[in-house]
Amino acid sequence: MVYVLGRCRKFDEMWEVLVEMKRKDKSLITAKTVDVVLGRVAKVCSVRETVLAFKRFRKLVFEFGTPHYNALLRSLCKEKSMCDARNVYGRLKHEFRPNLCTFNILLSGWKTCEDVEAFFEEMNWMGIEPDVVSYNCLVYVYCQGREVEKARGVMKEMCEKGIDPDVVTYTSLIGGLGLVGQPDKAREVLKEMKEHGCYPDVAAYNAAIRNYCIAKRFRDAKGLLEEMERKGLSPNPTTYNVFFRACYWKNNLTASWSFYRRMMATGCLPNTQSCMFLIRMAKRQEKVDLALKLWNDMVEKGFGSYILVSDVLFDLLCDFGKLDEAEKCFLQMVKKGQKPSNVSFRRIKVLMELANRHEAIENITEKMAGFGLTHPAYRKR
Repeated sequence: MVYVLGRCRKFDEMWEVLVEMKRKDKSLITAKTVDVVLGRVAKVCSVRETVLAFKRFRKLVFEFGTPHYNALLRSLCKEKSMCDARNVYGRLKHEFRPNLCTFNILLSGWKTCEDVEAFFEEMNWMGIEPDVVSYNCLVYVYCQGREVEKARGVMKEMCEKGIDPDVVTYTSLIGGLGLVGQPDKAREVLKEMKEHGCYPDVAAYNAAIRNYCIAKRFRDAKGLLEEMERKGLSPNPTTYNVFFRACYWKNNLTASWSFYRRMMATGCLPNTQSCMFLIRMAKRQEKVDLALKLWNDMVEKGFGSYILVSDVLFDLLCDFGKLDEAEKCFLQMVKKGQKPSNVSFRRIKVLMELANRHEAIENITEKMAGFGLTHPAYRKR
């Protein structure tokens, strides 16, 4: 209930519910409750208002302390900026003693080596030992900054301290090696992981596949796709999107459609990004039949964004004067409760007027009116 009220921005009612919860049993308001409330407040209110909301919990929570402080920082990291989170951390750290969870929340949001290193130094000064999550944040920023040797050094330090690198650690390293143009070394990391008892997951393979696609070594990339399937790992939409992106820049619709058929055959439904790569390429190559096949699959299986895909589809259909198909797709979209864009509606309407299809115009105008449109151009004549 608290989450729903926060989502509807009924904050006064939300606080009334919290007060009632406290009256019945103060232990009902947990750190998770604080996390939910502050997340909704931070999404629509200022940093100052979020901090004030946090302080209101002092009178509501049985033992107000570091877990609730961590909930505040987590909300600020997610909904505001890292600078805001750091400033609030600095202002309140003497009142609520930071723990390992506090630092992991802050470390996970930073993207620069300098910031992460600074927090590591502060952890050391406070006598807080980093865990695998903390080290993973450091490995990640080094790899993203193309400082792969430093990342290797961190992994060595982890092992010396008895902290085994996990699949997240190795995935970051694979990505970093790709950024410095070493996709083969990245592939070797997949083998290195197994030697240390850590088995690659789909994300690790995706990173290695991406490296080969960036290097335009598509045969090697496809080889990794087949390898992961042999090992019982199911490629996800992200896996295929790596291939779709590569095919898009090569303008290779044939290969893209082959990957599309492959993912559909294995029950891996495309996401919106997959659909956009495919529909844009179909439009570029004027393949109306493939565009309609994709759309019909979307309608039947319920994947992708009708709004984004339909704009490109309607453009293509109108370019070729396919008014019957455009009207059918328009009505399918409306039936799904999705509103076609005004631009698409106007373009279809103009072509229908030129073709003297007045009954069809009345039909689609009525459908658009159902979404609350009041512009005179959309009124039924």
